[in-house]
Amino acid sequence: QVQLVESGGGLVQAGGSLRLSCAASGRTFSNMGWFRQAPGKEREFVAAIRWSGAITDYADSVKGRFTISGDNAKNTVYLQMIGLKSEDTAVYYCAAPVGGVKPSHVEYWGQGTQVTVSS
Repeated sequence: QVQLVESGGGLVQAGGSLRLSCAASGRTFSNMGWFRQAPGKEREFVAAIRWSGAITDYADSVKGRFTISGDNAKNTVYLQMIGLKSEDTAVYYCAAPVGGVKPSHVEYWGQGTQVTVSS
């Protein structure tokens, strides 16, 4: 049984930082990533990492503020978020594998972790 388990969400003031973690079990993935969904909006791509070559990709809205990293051996991915803005408020979902920016290309999802940024 494949499971993606996230942790690290919470409430933070604007300008603050948070670090999300996601541990996968049940199978290994060539890449993993993060999506987010704000109230009333569609789920959107945030970041992804491909283990081979440690290639990363980011949504324009988070470039320079978010950093995705991970441990291939532990099947774990992290999302370090700094300079948080109110518009970053959303439920963040771990995803694997990530076949691009479309949520429909994701095979497995975590349960989601809430990130709330207060202004």
